[in-house]
Amino acid sequence: MRRLRPGLDPQAMTAHLNAAGAPYGITFAPRERVSNSRLALEAAEFARDRGRYEAMHGRLFAAYFQEGRDIGDLATVLQVAGQAGLEQAALGEALARGTYRERLEAVREQGVKYRVTGIPTFLIDGTVRIVGAQPYQVFAKAVQSLL
Repeated sequence: MRRLRPGLDPQAMTAHLNAAGAPYGITFAPRERVSNSRLALEAAEFARDRGRYEAMHGRLFAAYFQEGRDIGDLATVLQVAGQAGLEQAALGEALARGTYRERLEAVREQGVKYRVTGIPTFLIDGTVRIVGAQPYQVFAKAVQSLL
């Protein structure tokens, strides 16, 4: 894990996230460091190929944001995968072989092509970009602008 950027106030960031998550019943754990999510992203692709993407995505989200766990740590990713109903040994082998690195690189290149600057980013008709979690009205306005 690496430390948050200098100047970011972890308490203010957590308060902001908790305010945004409150309407949905989501509480975010305090965070002093951020994980390198490469292993988690590879594991999510492993889950996608086995029809368990949604379960894995939900568990990774909860582990990182709500439980404050390091999803860049192999042991954590394997444990989360087990909780999502995936075979940990098979995932460990796939991660060691780098089975999903090329797929993730292709997705990264596509993000560069569309100048993605944050996650999530929504492309509408390949032109309108909405970055971040936004209220319904933002999406409605974007669609209206295309009609």
